[in-house]
Amino acid sequence: MERPSVAAGCPPGLEYLTQIDQLVVKQQVEIMELITSWECANKYRVMNSVGQQVYFAQEESETCMRQCCGPSRSFIIHITDNAGREVLRLKRDFKCCAMGLCWCAGMSCCSHEVVVESPVGQIIGYVRHSASAWRPKFTLYTGDEQEIGHIKGPLCICKGPCCGDIDFPVMSNDGETKIGNVAKQWSGALREFFTDADTFSISFPMDMDVKMKGVMIGALFLIDFMFFEESKNNNH
Repeated sequence: MERPSVAAGCPPGLEYLTQIDQLVVKQQVEIMELITSWECANKYRVMNSVGQQVYFAQEESETCMRQCCGPSRSFIIHITDNAGREVLRLKRDFKCCAMGLCWCAGMSCCSHEVVVESPVGQIIGYVRHSASAWRPKFTLYTGDEQEIGHIKGPLCICKGPCCGDIDFPVMSNDGETKIGNVAKQWSGALREFFTDADTFSISFPMDMDVKMKGVMIGALFLIDFMFFEESKNNNH
């Protein structure tokens, strides 16, 4: 798609997001991982609603950590535009106490967190796994630590080959207004059973602040790693 004009206050490369209210993120199937179960660095195509590639995302992580720490590993996700320019960077540090449990996520040592940068080196927001009773909850923050929204997942996250779409609605701070949605889309029984290459969608209002859209993209990747990035060794 053509690059729109630069909007005031918009980080370079995120101009596309000013004209988009939905994205589809499709993880690529790695043949080596499919055959050997050797965990490879993830790669994703980020497309608009008509299938045009807008961005490309690639994981950077240590080989040993991918094999030993699985979905809890630290990573950097480099998101580049079609010209190869990095426009978003997502960072997550490894925390040995972070098990993804809802009731202990209130402690920083137990809470998964993604830092969102755009341009690289400039933090525009954070996504943090927050404490809750049973349903997974995430809090979205601006770069100066102001809360801008919450994401609540379903009580039961079914990951079998017979499940449909799984929604993670994005709510306003007061919890009354839905301002977006992150969804893990059904990819078909064979793909769901034999691979962890998932497809996600994300929707938000067209006029939402472009930096918040970037933070919601960070939330999508954190949700992927916490709930859907798993080894398929048992299936092999």
